[in-house]
Amino acid sequence: MTIVAARQLRDQVVCFVGIGLPSVAANLARLSHAPEIVLIYESGTIGARPTVLPLSIGDGELARTAASVVPVPEMFRYWLQGGRIDVGFLGAAQIDRYANINTTVIGDYDRPVVRLPGAGGAPEIAAACGEVFVMLEQTPRAFVAELDFITSAGHLRGGDTRARAGLHTLGPTVVITDLGVLEPEPHTRELVATQLYPGVTFQDMAAHTGWPLRHAAGLHETPAPTAAEIAVLRDLNRRTALAHAG
Repeated sequence: MTIVAARQLRDQVVCFVGIGLPSVAANLARLSHAPEIVLIYESGTIGARPTVLPLSIGDGELARTAASVVPVPEMFRYWLQGGRIDVGFLGAAQIDRYANINTTVIGDYDRPVVRLPGAGGAPEIAAACGEVFVMLEQTPRAFVAELDFITSAGHLRGGDTRARAGLHTLGPTVVITDLGVLEPEPHTRELVATQLYPGVTFQDMAAHTGWPLRHAAGLHETPAPTAAEIAVLRDLNRRTALAHAG
């Protein structure tokens, strides 16, 4: 899952990185095929090149290795809303068929079953980055027919509703899961399966989705991770574990 996500990132793009799996994937890309990628974190670090994975957006490792550190309001006003960031990389608690994201509550907003960490900068990232990549494990509880709360806009109700709402960036262009890859259909903007990992069937993916999942005509098997990709990822995780253990 991490390696497939890293492969989505091209060299020299400017990427707004979320903590967790998106950060692992972005740094894996930087350490392998995209050495000139520019990683931006919400705390204001631009061009961060951490030697180990950060614990949070406020980890000193990001500031120590960044080309520049700017105030958070400048990060959002000038860099993000100014259209200077190519890709936003987000996680999610729930996602629907149009790639709208929920990280706020499960259940009724006033009396939720679970109150989640909240929006952070994700709504602005989803709205203003050139395109958005999403990573999360694929389960019926996460891939739902209807969100309890829309935290970050994907393709809203499908079709051209995102553009009609005044959001003129591409929005989510790929969703990477632990089973495969989904992408929005060109016209409906509904997520459909486009890749399956080795050993996974379309029926497996459909059974882990809370709506009647469809697949693209070109559905194919994802190339397996290479030995080089696995070696870089394992080394990054090993160094991170040693550093955080003190």
